[in-house]
Amino acid sequence: MSQGYAIELYFDPALENQVLKAWNVLARRQISTQLIEIESRPHITLYSSAYVEPTKLESVLRTFASKQEPLALSFSTVGSPPSDNNVLFLAPTPSHSLLQFHSQLCDALKKEGIEISEDYRPDSWIPCCAVAQEVPKVRIGEAFCLLRDLKLPVNGYAIDIGLVEFSPVRELFSYVLGNSVEG
Repeated sequence: MSQGYAIELYFDPALENQVLKAWNVLARRQISTQLIEIESRPHITLYSSAYVEPTKLESVLRTFASKQEPLALSFSTVGSPPSDNNVLFLAPTPSHSLLQFHSQLCDALKKEGIEISEDYRPDSWIPCCAVAQEVPKVRIGEAFCLLRDLKLPVNGYAIDIGLVEFSPVRELFSYVLGNSVEG
């Protein structure tokens, strides 16, 4: 049974591989394997909700993606939100183009009557790409050190936008930015 849906921004193969490298470093050290186990794909979550109609999102995302171009990203920071989930993430530099992209998506969703929760509103959204979940508290320091060794910043492009259902993670559809053909 679905716990919710998320709109995710996906990366070019080179950037995706850099994120996967971080996942694998942490997995080899037995710090965190959850993202690999749930078969997630490296991404930035743009929107998430337990209550949304996927078919409504599909038409919004198809139209939105066709009007966008690939988006330059630079992951420059390792971070962890103030929560009990012990998540570690790579944060992109919050460029004007990334923030504008997110704001335009929110506007497109609102036009369709789709409510945006506080965490994903443009004035409070924190862009990030999870690299570890449920890290044991006693190993967070070690995980941070390993991630710092990745030689940040890591640069690339966001090239696809998609909708996933969770949990488990299952991609429902995705679209290439600048092209309305399914990716």
